Amino acid sequence: MAAEQGDAEAQFELGGMYYAGQGVPKDDAKAVRWFRQAAEQGIADAQYNLGVMYYGGQGGPKDYAKAVRWFRQAAEQGHAEAQNNLGVMYNTGREVPKDDAKAVRWFRQAAEQGHAEAQNNLGAMYYTGREVPKDDAKAVHWYRQAAERGHAEAQFFLGFMYYKGREVPKDYAKAVRWFRQAAEQGHAEAQNTLGAMYAKGLGVPKDYAKAVRWFRQAAEQGHAEAQSNLGAMYYGGRGVPKDDAEAVHWYRQAAEQGIAGAQFNLGAMYAEGQGVPKDDAEAVRWYRQAAERGHAEAQFFLGFMYDKGRGVPKDGAKAVRWFRQAAEQGHAVAQFSLGLAYAEGQGVPKDDAEAVHWYRQAAEQGIAGAQFNLGFMYDKGRGGPKDGAKAVRWFRQAAEQGYADAQFNLGLMYYAGRWVPKDDAEAVHWYRQAAEQGVAGAQFNLGAMYAEGQGVPKDDAEAARWYRQAAEQGIAEAQFKLGMAYAEGQGVPMDDAKAVRWFQQAAEQGIAGAQFGLGMAYALGLGVPKDDAEAVRWLRQAAEQGVAGAQFNLGAMYFLGQGVPKDDAEAARWYRQAAEQGIAEAQFKLGGMYSLGQGVPKDDAEAVRWYRQAAEQGHAWAQFGLGGMYATGRGVPKDDAEAVRWYRQAAEQGHAEAQFFLGLAYAEGQGVPKDDAEAVRWYRQAAEQGHAEAQFFLGLAYAEGQGVPKDYIEAYAWINISGEQGDEHAKEARSLIEKKLSPSDLIKAQERSNEYFRRYVPTPVRD
Repeated sequence: MAAEQGDAEAQFELGGMYYAGQGVPKDDAKAVRWFRQAAEQGIADAQYNLGVMYYGGQGGPKDYAKAVRWFRQAAEQGHAEAQNNLGVMYNTGREVPKDDAKAVRWFRQAAEQGHAEAQNNLGAMYYTGREVPKDDAKAVHWYRQAAERGHAEAQFFLGFMYYKGREVPKDYAKAVRWFRQAAEQGHAEAQNTLGAMYAKGLGVPKDYAKAVRWFRQAAEQGHAEAQSNLGAMYYGGRGVPKDDAEAVHWYRQAAEQGIAGAQFNLGAMYAEGQGVPKDDAEAVRWYRQAAERGHAEAQFFLGFMYDKGRGVPKDGAKAVRWFRQAAEQGHAVAQFSLGLAYAEGQGVPKDDAEAVHWYRQAAEQGIAGAQFNLGFMYDKGRGGPKDGAKAVRWFRQAAEQGYADAQFNLGLMYYAGRWVPKDDAEAVHWYRQAAEQGVAGAQFNLGAMYAEGQGVPKDDAEAARWYRQAAEQGIAEAQFKLGMAYAEGQGVPMDDAKAVRWFQQAAEQGIAGAQFGLGMAYALGLGVPKDDAEAVRWLRQAAEQGVAGAQFNLGAMYFLGQGVPKDDAEAARWYRQAAEQGIAEAQFKLGGMYSLGQGVPKDDAEAVRWYRQAAEQGHAWAQFGLGGMYATGRGVPKDDAEAVRWYRQAAEQGHAEAQFFLGLAYAEGQGVPKDDAEAVRWYRQAAEQGHAEAQFFLGLAYAEGQGVPKDYIEAYAWINISGEQGDEHAKEARSLIEKKLSPSDLIKAQERSNEYFRRYVPTPVRD
């Protein structure tokens, strides 16, 4: 045989036949023998093949040193494959000292011969700057040469250079072209990246179905990132029908390969029970794996699980630890959560300055809750000096993002003029935005603005509308205001039953005004059956909270024995509390009790003191009573002029008894110069209100011609109606005057008397 006679080419060919089992049984040992003989005669291909056999341990033990030796001999003869392999060994340091410079040298020699793998490897060396200056232009040059020879890895990296615009103009369409060529050769990374280009519509029209196709091809090759992406497509129902179970399947495959995003997403699926049974412990397990790989969102959610005690024992310190790790990576919600932890002292010592620090970081990233809390800290001076301008700035930023509490607070600031000029219209603007989001306090305040016409035209119907919304959320003050609206018919039809319903709700929450309103409803039978005992119960609750009107009315219930046993002392006690709050009627009643010694020791001076307080508030009966005390010298020195002064004040308010007594004072010249005409004037005013004695004295004035011309017809008319009201003196006087009248005048007098009776005698009220 030629091989046995030393023919090198024949030896090489025979080695190949034994290696491939062509024409002879496959025999790696014989292949090595013949390759060696050819190699020793300088056949480069044999040297290369022998290097491969030693490197792989084919036909004998692995021997990397011999592999390197034979690769080198072939490489030095210009064998491109050997040059590339030798470059790889120096590049990786496998069985030779790692030497990137030598790797570059051998890659270059092979590349210059058109060896695609070496061109790709040399491109990578320039791309990374290993033992050659980093040079994206040269990287592109070598990637392109390899790519044009169909090298999938180079096609992928050339696409990447176009994607990033590295030493070539950024061009997504060209990036897609090269990614596609690599993907069609089965390059998993290119398939995944091409899927992402379709998903995002970069360089190609957005097409989720194509994205799914390429993600799937890569995923089925075990490409972890593609598995994660395919899971996301199933989760979102993009390019495939939504299928949480399938999403979980792909997330799990990626997660088990250590893809942090997939681990996080798988944790979230367990936390929410999507595609798998809800399992907080399993959620925590996957969150932890992602968190330990530095996945900020997973770190945040792991902190959340510790904060809430879901899937792990509740542990504020561990929650803070994970929040901090996420926050330090710039995770805005984690920064906010860390701020909350410091503000509340949960898992860390309370530290307002640190809270402000983290709130600010989250706020600057646009987290509305953090902006609101930061505004609050500046408003209250927590964590630093008070700063109204900054408080308003941060409240406004949160409010403009639709954060309802910030809108409400901003409304409060404009209403009160705190840190901003007072501006009711601006307050209304912010109250409305918060109210429309359901903030009950804002709904109540907006109702109040409409009720008072502040910042908006007064509109009782609109006030009632907003009060109702707040009331239905349980805001007690709004329930009370809505009850008042129904009680008074303001903005809604008057409806005592509805008023009572809202008073009841507010009263049960302790709103004193509502308790008073409810008590009065029961006392008067408005909207509920009259029930004095229930009236007393609610009046007492309001009275004990200091509502003066309730104190007065409770006093009246004790005074009259309505709903409670009559008790003048208890009546006086409640009248006093109301009187001390300035309720004029209570002051008058208390004065009367001291005057009569009812429920208190009789004390004219004390009676005068309380009458005076009520009188100075314009209480007509108190003015009259005080006048009487001066007239009789009870509790004060007798003083007719002072008596007249107080009678006059009451009389000018239409108080009939005071008008009569003022008339007497003028008639008798007590405290004023005697003046019959003035006496008649005041008698007439009292008489026309049905005052029987005034009617009698007015009749006498006409009979005697005192202060008026004598007129027996007029005298008869007034004296007669006085007598009809039971005045015995009037009955006697009427008989005397009848004798002075002719029959015709008597008829006239009787007719006039009948007319006056209809006009000036009060109609009795029936129970």
